[in-house]
Amino acid sequence: MTEAITQDHDISTDPARLDPARIHHWLSTDAYWALGRSRAEQDAAIAASLNFGVYERSSGAQVGYARVVTDQVSFAWLCDVYIDPAARGQGLGVRLAEAVRDHLAPTGVRRILLATGDAHGVYEKVGFRRLEEPGKWMALVNR
Repeated sequence: MTEAITQDHDISTDPARLDPARIHHWLSTDAYWALGRSRAEQDAAIAASLNFGVYERSSGAQVGYARVVTDQVSFAWLCDVYIDPAARGQGLGVRLAEAVRDHLAPTGVRRILLATGDAHGVYEKVGFRRLEEPGKWMALVNR
């Protein structure tokens, strides 16, 4: 899938368009949730996920990324959402989250989850809400 999300940007799920080195650099050096993630770990995560890239139409350079872990039936986890600092402030994060939501809609996925420490407002614009019953959710964290 490739589609225009702004006048100057396209979004694509084509894995051949991804820039894995750039994605790894962004996440491992600037994303609080992935600091220090190894390139091997990032490459494995990309390989096992549905990936979305945001690209400048004029140059083809990748300026954003998100990945989804999903069974494409009942559940999806949106993660590693990142917009290059030079491209922020143009609504690309909202458009990226919308594209993920819209891409998954025909599958019938009932629940898309994400975790964020600082971008609640971005995701609320797309329809995400805080968990109504967070006490029901649990996590197994391996360190």
